Amino acid sequence: MIPASPYPVFDAHVDSLQRQLDLGHDLGTRTDGQLDLVRGREGGLGAVVLVNWVDPKFIAPELGGARARTLALLEQFHVLTRAHPELIRRVGNARELDAARAAGCIAGIPGIEGGHSLEESLEHLHEFFDGGVRVLTLVWNNHLRWIRSCQPNPGPEVPEGLSDFGRSVVREMNRLGMVIDLSHAGERSFYDTLEVSDRPVIASHSGCKRLHGHQRNLDDEQLCALRQNGGVVGIVFCVPFLSAEGQAEDARVRETPGYKALTGRNDTELFLRQGQYMQENAQPLPLEVVLEHIDHAVSVAGIDHVGLGSDYDGILRTPQGVEDAGCYGRIAQGLRARGYPDEALRKILGGNMERVFRAVTGPGTRAHER
Repeated sequence: MIPASPYPVFDAHVDSLQRQLDLGHDLGTRTDGQLDLVRGREGGLGAVVLVNWVDPKFIAPELGGARARTLALLEQFHVLTRAHPELIRRVGNARELDAARAAGCIAGIPGIEGGHSLEESLEHLHEFFDGGVRVLTLVWNNHLRWIRSCQPNPGPEVPEGLSDFGRSVVREMNRLGMVIDLSHAGERSFYDTLEVSDRPVIASHSGCKRLHGHQRNLDDEQLCALRQNGGVVGIVFCVPFLSAEGQAEDARVRETPGYKALTGRNDTELFLRQGQYMQENAQPLPLEVVLEHIDHAVSVAGIDHVGLGSDYDGILRTPQGVEDAGCYGRIAQGLRARGYPDEALRKILGGNMERVFRAVTGPGTRAHER
């Protein structure tokens, strides 16, 4: 039996809401996929950012637009909290986080992954805030006219970093009390945001570029900048971000006949089946690789600036030993074996992300509520 985490885990990035919307999975029960609340509770999950990720194809008007798809996903978050109040509570500030913990519930925090959901409107940002959203990943892999992502080939309409509108998004998020997430952001976008923001930020699900030069990872200078900002990097469980060998192995499996033959009734079902196939057929990546990224981030940014952002259900496969949300305790075991004391474990597993959430969203007084 896998032991639970000895301290409440704050997982800063999980993509499971798509399964509930597109496949009818009830995340309050045991399901296929990498995370549900039953396994999360068994693993010691205390707080989770359930993100609304919108495939950029939905930007097309004939598919309803990014905002509409985001609202449909957000409604599934509320469906989940209404159906399982004994398991999860929506949390928007420190007071509500404390209340959820006192009730023995997982603190559920709605997030959005990708600023295209805003459709270049601060009014939509306010709408999402009023709907409970407290974390926004400013950009996904698709460049926007107001922010550049970490991907190449931005095109002529994309700024070097943040445009004037992008800076207004950052300032308004500070004012409202929404956590800014810089995973996926281009380097100039990253530093522009730190220049504008007067609150700590996170990179919710990234690795360390010193260990693997993937464009989604942070270099040592960025890790130091997060420390100076008071922010936190959430170490991701995505194999291609963690290891060049793992990235090559994923590429190999993608070319196999069995993988290419997979089908599904929609993109979410196909992604689920591809992930199951990849987990079963790829050469495993050892858990030690995740621990090495945590070690490196701690050595550069400091013990107060490293956390977890699994990216469960947004990745095809995970390293060996953290296949699903029941496995957080293995991270604790591995860190303890490396000599981390209990206070350090508490910070990495959840305390650091919780600190930023509290600092940004406020205590829950009227001054912080709308």
